[in-house]
Amino acid sequence: MKKKNYKFIPYDKELVSRARELRKDSTQAEKVLWEKVLKDRGVINLKFSRQKPIGDFIMDFYCASLKLAVEVDGEVHDAVRDKERDNVLKEKFGVEVVRYKNEDVLNNIEEVIEDLKNRINNLTHPNPSLVREGSNKKSP
Repeated sequence: MKKKNYKFIPYDKELVSRARELRKDSTQAEKVLWEKVLKDRGVINLKFSRQKPIGDFIMDFYCASLKLAVEVDGEVHDAVRDKERDNVLKEKFGVEVVRYKNEDVLNNIEEVIEDLKNRINNLTHPNPSLVREGSNKKSP
């Protein structure tokens, strides 16, 4: 099988050990999203990485083929700082960031899945008339 060649996005090498720590100490919402949706090309059927360093940041989840980051935010998040960070990632690296609240992941996972699918469809097929429903590899 031929590997796809994605453009390398540079990152601060000092973030690697912190990313490993974050993988071991995931929040409950991150665990749910990873296990039920993103792991092993699950419901979304795209390869995602956990706690991926990009530039000077660590993203909760990252899909290289789409340049899509998914963040799960707890109560202690600075929306202004997050917006600035999202803008830097978009402008400098072309990375789109999607954010979900912990409580939405924990209490409304089906809505999160549907929203994420719609956002991915919009990234891959900007013309909605071209999007066709596909089958999922597995469901949560």
